[in-house]
Amino acid sequence: MRARVNGIELEYELFGAVEAAPLVVLIAGFSQQMTGWDPMFCERLARRGFRVVRFDNRDVGLSSKIEGGPRPRISAIVGGDLSTLSYALTDMADDTARLIEALGAGAAHVVGVSMGGMIAQTLAIHHPERVKTLVSIMSTTGDRSVGYGQPETLKLMSERSPTDRQENIEQGIRVWQKLRSPGFPHDEALVRTRIGRNFDRSFYPEGVARQLAALLGQPDRTAALAQVRAPTTVIHGAEDSLIHVSGGEATARAIPGAKLIVIPGMGHELPADVWGTVIDAVVANALESTR
Repeated sequence: MRARVNGIELEYELFGAVEAAPLVVLIAGFSQQMTGWDPMFCERLARRGFRVVRFDNRDVGLSSKIEGGPRPRISAIVGGDLSTLSYALTDMADDTARLIEALGAGAAHVVGVSMGGMIAQTLAIHHPERVKTLVSIMSTTGDRSVGYGQPETLKLMSERSPTDRQENIEQGIRVWQKLRSPGFPHDEALVRTRIGRNFDRSFYPEGVARQLAALLGQPDRTAALAQVRAPTTVIHGAEDSLIHVSGGEATARAIPGAKLIVIPGMGHELPADVWGTVIDAVVANALESTR
């Protein structure tokens, strides 16, 4: 399904048959298609009494590609020159706000992972009327002194994606081995299958470059997060090599009343054994929002 929002089209999928049920919006991370949210996770969440939507952010998957304009100059953006940004995280937050409207909900329970957590935080700051509750997972505030990545992981993440399908899968496995959760079971064969399916669904490195530019150009949201009043839970892995746990800790400190859950053995991914924790956080937040 597609929704025309904010001048673009977003591809989305709904779980849960009850249209009147509270809406949960799942925001994917950097370069990730909506398929990063496992359908079994979405179905489990929907069974707790929600209507759940996952969607492709702009420039990935089957959503609109933002072409034209100058090519992002990553080195300049890191240095503070944002003139080559095609868009910012605020634009991606605006996309999400408009999607919530398009789905007929005044507000939603918002769950964001990694860059999706940054978008979710930005949404709560700029569109507080659209956010009933917030769950920010393995994310950070934009403060460069926290949430930093290990150099080896950052180097691997910055490599250009191969255009050959098999080479792309092999690179994806190398990235996953850096990001995966050492304290939880893993299935490399399943990961290989998922990487291949995502490649077949949409391979668009130009969009990934623009998303990276938006990510690197984000401001420090620490002060603005103090304005957030939605019940909030912050979840982070203790073994996250891409966004250090200090990013999650800083997020929880910045948002009044936020709860922090640090999960031993979890890296920069959501293993199936953690799904229950995330779902319980959404439910607990929803109950808090009705008090």
